[in-house]
Amino acid sequence: MQINRRFFGLGLMGLGLAACSRGVPGSVSTNTPAGLPDDLRPVPNAAYDAWVASFRGRAAAQGISQNTLEAAFRGTGYLPGVVTRDRNQTEFSRTLEDYLSIATSDERVQKGRAAFARHRGTLNALEDRYGVDARIITAIWGLESFYGERRGQVPVISATSTLAFDGRRGRFFEQQLIAALRILQNGDIPASQMTGSWAGAMGHTQFIPTSYLQFAVDYTGDGRRDIWSDDPSDALASAAAYLQRNGWTRGLGWGSESPNGSLQPQPGGPRFATTSNFRVIKRYNNSDAYAIGVGHLADRIGGAGPLRASFPPDANGLTKADRITLQQRLSARGFDTQGADGVIGSNTEAAIRAYQSSRGLPVTGTPSQALLQSLR
Repeated sequence: MQINRRFFGLGLMGLGLAACSRGVPGSVSTNTPAGLPDDLRPVPNAAYDAWVASFRGRAAAQGISQNTLEAAFRGTGYLPGVVTRDRNQTEFSRTLEDYLSIATSDERVQKGRAAFARHRGTLNALEDRYGVDARIITAIWGLESFYGERRGQVPVISATSTLAFDGRRGRFFEQQLIAALRILQNGDIPASQMTGSWAGAMGHTQFIPTSYLQFAVDYTGDGRRDIWSDDPSDALASAAAYLQRNGWTRGLGWGSESPNGSLQPQPGGPRFATTSNFRVIKRYNNSDAYAIGVGHLADRIGGAGPLRASFPPDANGLTKADRITLQQRLSARGFDTQGADGVIGSNTEAAIRAYQSSRGLPVTGTPSQALLQSLR
């Protein structure tokens, strides 16, 4: 089974993008973070400006105050990069094996165990209060923002207004924009600090604005549901509350690898027996791969080992071990693949093309057994 990259992503890629803002067309405000991709810097767009002007009336009719609107749209603008990402995301796919290689990498497992130990008191208290396994909460945190390291820095008002204006998912994103304005109006976060992914998912646990309004929790008791803070307590509590209110059963696992399971997302790969809590995880992200990733990462954080069953060779006849060897040998020859995880991405494809060109071979960027043999 090929796993398509979903609307807000699978919590693994595309996060940590820098933010930008503008005051007037053609200018960049002084609080714009450095190092932004050019396509995430605001550009003048008269049609967008006209759309915002008309939207203000619709927002006011739904109870958004003029003060909130002025504060929210001060320093915002049209971001062409979010439109590009929205339109291109369906072109990206991974096998379950590749997805789990990323979702449960050694680094993610090690950081997850460290994060679990560091926040054990809070996580155990959340498990007591909401009934959700503390390791599951930690795993969601790990997939959504790499334990808070990749919370996203794109201004949510700019992102959601750009996508609402673009129109491909206009109604949905206008709902998210209205919800984001309600969050600002409620005083949970200043407009300048409301940042997230390119699609408007926010904080440690990447809540979209409508989910935030429905499920976010002020666990620390400071009067704000602050899922953006360096302190992840409110965000972790919000994720636990989300799962509880969507039907999580206390004391029940998510499932397990089982040779007799009926769920086999990738032909020839491992099978899984799942419980009702697996379906609750899918309410967070409606993907079998995501739910397996959360469950297996939670198990690994708790000390379990890798999956027992192996995956079949890929479409090019290479096993994961073959792909890792290919990456290692390319890098050793000076064609850097930026790591050796067995996942063939753009860095590995570029390294293959460079190697093929240096040898006078047809430049395809495609891995193969013949290519692996040539590197021996």
